[in-house]
Amino acid sequence: MKKIILIVIDGLGDKPIPQLKNRTPLEAANTPNLDWLANKGICGLVEPYLMNEKPESDTCHLALFGYDPKIYYLGRGPYEAAGLQPALKLEEGDLYLRVNFATLDKNLKVIDRRAGRIEKTQPLINALKGIEIRGVKFLIKKSYGHRAVLILRNRNLSAKISDSDPKKEGLKIKNILPLDKSPEAIFTADILNKFLFQAHQILQNHPLNKNREKKELLPANCLLTRGAGFFKETPSFEKKYGLKTCCIAGGALYKGIAKILGMDLIKVEGATGLANTNLKGKIEAVKNALKKYNFVFLHIKAADSLAEDGNFQGKKEFIEKIDKNLKPMLNLKNTLIVVTADHSTCSDLKRHCQEPVPLLIWGDGQDSVKEFSEKACKKGKLGKIKQLNLMAIILSLV
Repeated sequence: MKKIILIVIDGLGDKPIPQLKNRTPLEAANTPNLDWLANKGICGLVEPYLMNEKPESDTCHLALFGYDPKIYYLGRGPYEAAGLQPALKLEEGDLYLRVNFATLDKNLKVIDRRAGRIEKTQPLINALKGIEIRGVKFLIKKSYGHRAVLILRNRNLSAKISDSDPKKEGLKIKNILPLDKSPEAIFTADILNKFLFQAHQILQNHPLNKNREKKELLPANCLLTRGAGFFKETPSFEKKYGLKTCCIAGGALYKGIAKILGMDLIKVEGATGLANTNLKGKIEAVKNALKKYNFVFLHIKAADSLAEDGNFQGKKEFIEKIDKNLKPMLNLKNTLIVVTADHSTCSDLKRHCQEPVPLLIWGDGQDSVKEFSEKACKKGKLGKIKQLNLMAIILSLV
């Protein structure tokens, strides 16, 4: 049986960019190694899973692994929490939310949803410790970059609440609303609004933010919350497919999804969710992991973040960096290499978009595709497939 490497290049797909001669960042990038794999393999397009109006990383990854989000989705918060380092023991009954440190103006409008992609947030997190409102303890844990996880500890809580994140700059931070009429949802929305107001007061007066303003940097003066959810057990990937599997990733969300699905997490020094991630180390870790595991999930994040910042040139260059580091994989034997994305991230829109993502599978068969790009893969043997069907296709080839 062949071993399987699934490489997910987050946000890889895009729309044509006028400044790139109406090519996508992937089409414009110099990618001899990805092109070689596509030329020697079979290709197609994947339609990302849609739960709402645009694809999201968490539900798309569940779909990539063959888990229907309508059945298994827990909410963004629990996955982020599960991926934190040092590891956090998830407790049933605790409510978990994904948090962004962000920048508000005096009118409570969101200027920047990521506070200039601030990274050193621990002093701000320390300032928010020990807050308790109506018997609910609020715990906040640092993730990477501007991200964090908020934990509400009480037994009288509900995940049926709205997000405070407006998902777009220039709009006011949203009031948390109950999404049903239960006393638990009404209570949870009320105390979370109180906490976020208190946090804003603390953060906007924090010395770190005052210092950032003096340096003409954006202050991280508020918390944007989304994806409330409770932890519960999910059937393991190994039990579902009979594959011993591991994950190599930098971002907490992807490690968290993998962990909740029972995958072993492989630590790589310098592996982050940022553009400076240790790609060489991650590729070496993949090759080493094949000695013990027969399914290796490799996640690479920064193409998504660069596109969200509108940095199409940076996205193109990061794709080229990925390609350069993939060369040691080209001599693997008895291995299926799958390269795709969770979703597209459109640089002109600065957000996730519904464009299908390219797919190549190397190690079993060949079609007429000569290069790895959105346009080229459209002509591939695999055609256009639903994301939930990808695992079945992969397993049919090993």
